[in-house]
Amino acid sequence: MGAVQRQEAGRGRAAAESLLRGAADRGEPLPDDAEPDAWTAFDQGVRAHHRDRCGGTGPHRTDLALCHPDGRIRERALHAPHPRPELVVIRCTDWVPQVRRRARHVLAASLAADPPSVLLRLTPIVLRLGRREQGGWALDLFENELRSPAGSPALAALHESPDLPTRRLAARLAVEAGAGDAPELARRAAAERDPRTSRTWTDAALARAAADAPDDETVDALLGGHGPMVRSAGVTLLLRAGRGAEAGRYLTDRSALVRACARWAVRQDGGDPYALSRARVTDPDLVTAAAVTGFAECAGRGDAPLLRTLLDHPAGTVRAAAVAGLRLLDTHDAALLEPLLDDPSPAVAREVSLSLRACADRPAVERLMDRVGPGWPPHTRRAAYRLLRARGGTPWLGAAVELLTDGDAGLRRTAAHHLQSLWSPSRPPDLPSGDPEVGALLDRCTELFSDHVIARMRRHLGLPWRESTTNGR
Repeated sequence: MGAVQRQEAGRGRAAAESLLRGAADRGEPLPDDAEPDAWTAFDQGVRAHHRDRCGGTGPHRTDLALCHPDGRIRERALHAPHPRPELVVIRCTDWVPQVRRRARHVLAASLAADPPSVLLRLTPIVLRLGRREQGGWALDLFENELRSPAGSPALAALHESPDLPTRRLAARLAVEAGAGDAPELARRAAAERDPRTSRTWTDAALARAAADAPDDETVDALLGGHGPMVRSAGVTLLLRAGRGAEAGRYLTDRSALVRACARWAVRQDGGDPYALSRARVTDPDLVTAAAVTGFAECAGRGDAPLLRTLLDHPAGTVRAAAVAGLRLLDTHDAALLEPLLDDPSPAVAREVSLSLRACADRPAVERLMDRVGPGWPPHTRRAAYRLLRARGGTPWLGAAVELLTDGDAGLRRTAAHHLQSLWSPSRPPDLPSGDPEVGALLDRCTELFSDHVIARMRRHLGLPWRESTTNGR
């Protein structure tokens, strides 16, 4: 469950507790636009309490009764006028057949009376509950209604729903129905932020444009898309649209997928993606981080000197891309890269730490231990710590233990997490056996482990087990 789902579930439980305490006599326990997770948590929260708290008087008596642990009370509540629609949907998946039948009758009647508003309001929760054992009935009902003429206004509106599963359903049903021409489908693909929904629109646009040469409106819409898959589809259509010469522009796209499609399109159009990429890297007015990365993707080891010249570029993003490009070419120069651990750009320090991990000639432990100290910028300290952890052994253990009390909360959490991962029966810690220094360092972080784990680690490392090492726990 993600953070938003947890938040909504907590909202639903809080509403249930408030209602049961009689603290929600005014207003609704949950608003009409509450997320599905809030409603399911509300239902569970009410049922989790004793029966004698769930059937009292008040304006929300029906809401409580619809969630009562007794199925007979839930069924009677469904005969009340205007029961909460979200709770009716939940009862459509009830484990008691009589409750399910009555809830389904109520939901079907509501849908027949006002299809657009019911579909707009309840489709998100119907989709969530469709995963339950008895959830298929309402899901089939809603899908069939959305396919009908009466449901078409709601289907069009659901394309803008903030609920991801709802947008995905609306896109699938619209494509199945053949809605929209190629430019409209392309525009929807370009505007969509959800990759799955965007893929649905993109595939539909490509299929619609397959019969004839794609029009410029479709191609331009795809090329301006938010998602890499959308832009890559636009690049592949450039050739069929007679615009192959434009493919070179996308050799510097921020996405590796789009750059790969651009290289293919340039070759198909008779061009040389390597020459075009090199020209951008050697031109001070054109060089960007994406241009450097794109050049490295089609370069060879003989191009490493050109990338090394970019390690002095004034833009940190370009310097970082040059470091990553050298790593992509599998050319590692520890003497050249090590001073860049102190680079003012966090991106550069991060890329350098990744490259130096692959070097046999890694920086000296003393230099790394110094860079982990509190006198250095946070990104330099993190890069040095990553290299120490890759090296392992007593120096890394000492650095991690020291960071447990560091002023940087991020480094404290990282060190604690790594120390807690120190012991695994399948992969014991790579530390020297019988080393008193290791024993002293473990004594300083015993609060991170159980007595059992501490005992196993010390036994594995040939260190004496002392009950006092667990701080009296």
